[in-house]
Amino acid sequence: MNLKVISRNVGVALLVSALFMLLSVGVSIYDGGDSALAPLLISFTITFIFGVFPFIFVRKTAQISLKDGYMIIFLSWLLSFIFGALPYAMWGGPFTLINAWFESVSGFTTTGATILEDIEGLPRSLLFWRASTHFIGGLGVVVFLLLIIPTSSPVRLRLTNMELSSLSRDDYRSRANKTVFIFAWVYMGLCGAAFVSYLLAGMSPFDAICHAFSVCACGGFSTRNLSIGGFSSELISVITIVFMFLGSIHFGLIFVTLANRTLRPLKNPVLRFYILSLLAVSVITSASLKFQGLDQNWGRAFLDGTFHVVSYASTTGFAISDNATWPMLPCFMLVLVSLVCGCAGSTTGGLKVDRVMVLFKAIHMQIQKTLYPSSVFEVRMGRRILHDDDIYPQVLYIAMFFLLIGFSAVLCMLLGDPNGHALTGSVASLSNVGPSLGSIGSYGNYNMEPGAIKFIFSADMFLGRVEIYPIFAVLSSIFKNQGR
Repeated sequence: MNLKVISRNVGVALLVSALFMLLSVGVSIYDGGDSALAPLLISFTITFIFGVFPFIFVRKTAQISLKDGYMIIFLSWLLSFIFGALPYAMWGGPFTLINAWFESVSGFTTTGATILEDIEGLPRSLLFWRASTHFIGGLGVVVFLLLIIPTSSPVRLRLTNMELSSLSRDDYRSRANKTVFIFAWVYMGLCGAAFVSYLLAGMSPFDAICHAFSVCACGGFSTRNLSIGGFSSELISVITIVFMFLGSIHFGLIFVTLANRTLRPLKNPVLRFYILSLLAVSVITSASLKFQGLDQNWGRAFLDGTFHVVSYASTTGFAISDNATWPMLPCFMLVLVSLVCGCAGSTTGGLKVDRVMVLFKAIHMQIQKTLYPSSVFEVRMGRRILHDDDIYPQVLYIAMFFLLIGFSAVLCMLLGDPNGHALTGSVASLSNVGPSLGSIGSYGNYNMEPGAIKFIFSADMFLGRVEIYPIFAVLSSIFKNQGR
């Protein structure tokens, strides 16, 4: 393992964070030097020094081994969490060390869970930094690295697979060395379109940029205590639904649709399944809210139901009403979509609807084989035939996902779980949804959770964001080296 190569590439990730800290300093200066100026300036200085240090003493090389790649991913995220927590911890207030860590991990993993009870009490510069962590983490800290890793590097494609998921490039054709640029340009384009849309809908430029960062990253950090509901605008709510949905579908489909000016990519079976699922769950949720009398008219019921279903399915976590007052059925619907979530090749978290489709098709094939053992059956995703090597890793990932939820929930219970959120909090964290139900619901927060449980939930966020395998690969490599 080449520590010099690793340190140089991890330094890039820290410099990205330092850049946005510097922008946050600019926001503070623009506001006349608010209370976060010194914490942000000190944090920028520390992060910049640690980020630029390897560039001074380490020579550039294009040779990156696969083990180096795994370690780059692991350390880029981990150190981003640590240095990203500095502005919170130095500012103080509700940010104890564990709270600062939790908020930083939640931001970079685009989970959107928060410990804050009074978001509007933060200075604007710190709010901008919170939103910036979503922007950085939205496409992945490692994508910023891939943008500068030479295309001649033999590990470039493997790193792309680990960060963007091998499922994410099945629906469009592109040269491998352009994949990262396609995702980056689509992401930037969505952020720009969201910013303009929010401006036209009446948001201030500051609120518009912060919410654009959040919605396109499928994050959920807002500048208002009542999230999107704090703007009391149906237009803003509808715009948010649109961009939450766009942020949760395959970026390659968006690229091909715009580049070729055709709607044919939208016939993709995964996208159709996702849209139909959202429509079905939204209708059930909305009807339940209307029949239970929580919304006085069908229009408001469908807005509430659709908004929160798309919010949880996209793992964004924005809200326009308090689901702590909702009946059991719509709450169950939200937990259900929190598990499946959006499409591979997007900024969403969770299992991904692609894997769920593979699972359903594999189950159907197995049933057919049981009934007709002499026949030959195939699993198809659109026009592509899936082989065992394609199916097995996806089914195994689903099994690992539920095992981790169970392990996390049991661990929380062993630590006391005073608020009864062991299971729902584990689902919301591992799926990178953020809010769940009850006191950690759409208008709630995680502040009352014990420090140990916050740490478990933050570990779930990390595992969910990088899709489990890279973390286990790094840990396995470390333990093997220690065992020699």
